[in-house]
Amino acid sequence: MNKYQLPSDSQLRSKEFVFGVATSSYQIEGGVEEGGRTPSIWDTFCRTPGKVDNGDHGDVACDHYHLWKQDIEMIHSLGVDAYRLSIAWPRILPQDGVVNQQGLDFYEQIIDECHARGMKVYVTLYHWDLPQYLEDKGGWLNRETSYKFAEYAEVVSRYFGDKIDVYTTLNEPFVSAFLGYRWGEHAPGIKGEREGFLASHHLMLGHGLAMPVLRKNAPNATHGVVFNATPAYPLTDKDQAAADYCEAENFHWFIDPVLKGEYPQAVIERQSTKMPMILEGDLDIISAPVDYIGINYYTRSVARFNENGDIETVKQTESEHTYIGWEIYPQGLTDLLVRLNTRYGNLPPIYITENGAAGDDHCINGEVNDEQRVRYVQGHLEAVDNAIKAGVKVDGYFAWSLMDNFEWAFGYCQRFGMVHVDYQTQKRTLKQSAIAYQNMLLERAEENK
Repeated sequence: MNKYQLPSDSQLRSKEFVFGVATSSYQIEGGVEEGGRTPSIWDTFCRTPGKVDNGDHGDVACDHYHLWKQDIEMIHSLGVDAYRLSIAWPRILPQDGVVNQQGLDFYEQIIDECHARGMKVYVTLYHWDLPQYLEDKGGWLNRETSYKFAEYAEVVSRYFGDKIDVYTTLNEPFVSAFLGYRWGEHAPGIKGEREGFLASHHLMLGHGLAMPVLRKNAPNATHGVVFNATPAYPLTDKDQAAADYCEAENFHWFIDPVLKGEYPQAVIERQSTKMPMILEGDLDIISAPVDYIGINYYTRSVARFNENGDIETVKQTESEHTYIGWEIYPQGLTDLLVRLNTRYGNLPPIYITENGAAGDDHCINGEVNDEQRVRYVQGHLEAVDNAIKAGVKVDGYFAWSLMDNFEWAFGYCQRFGMVHVDYQTQKRTLKQSAIAYQNMLLERAEENK
């Protein structure tokens, strides 16, 4: 398949629908000790033995810190409308209250280069790289970090204003809170049920505190927040309540306070002894209006009650899986979007801010045949189209990821990129999935002339 096939009546063909690619700072930049940057919790976590596969780290990663200009040129060559990136908090505020102009300059040149090439810029303020100096004071377990995040949002938005087209406060607070502070699988590696829920509340409070700051400083930009969501299905008819609870804890817990001004009752009741202190007015802050919701979708889960009445997920061994072990299930994206639309009623516009597949990809004779990823993206574009036809307002789709990069606790063994990266030489090679994306977007551009 040399291009993705979109139905002739698809809104995805219109020039108003935004196609893009996405990255994040710690995963691609490198240059961890350059340009005034100080350590993040991921720099520390990577140096803790046994935490990251192969002892990998982001010190160099894709060396985007030095190769950014050629990378922007490569992004532009794909024909996308927008580039979604994140800003590294420790590059902007390397010490508490100290603004680093070199950090602002680094991102400004990227933003300017994107705009010069006609691409919009979607900036995430927090994609998990908390400054280590804040973690030393408790990190997201410390309520003060919510206010520090608002101060960081003030610095960035005051400097860039409307030059940033779309602001995102948080990327996947579920991962930051639960993998970072509940299960210990991500930085900072803390394990504790109460800690996970406390971190989640402080993350959402930080989002709410930042929203009016962003609106004040960038009144013409678009502002929102990004959630990862994994729709759950019951293993048998008797397991529907298990599937419902999985959704409640894994993403309603984060979306409900923003769109409904409350946390889901099912989670409050089941986790009653682990609930954080929620002060009067917190939910009013968190539920500040948003212009859009970003949804990151990769796979589904299948849930059941085990013999002890506990909820567990069941791997679907008969299904096709990606290299990371996640089931390929495009229908889940349609179902998820329709469910969200039903649950929240007057839902803000949605962007699919991440969608992609990990592969065991190899560059052979200058080519990377990532046939599974090509099928994966095709299926998920069709799933988005089906959701739109079912009445969901979806305004854009961002492939995860632009290029292979540091995949958190998996290090460099999982390749999510549409572009292959040789980490020894930093050579970039467009995979078949990138070429299919490029050809689809070129065809769409011709149609819309």
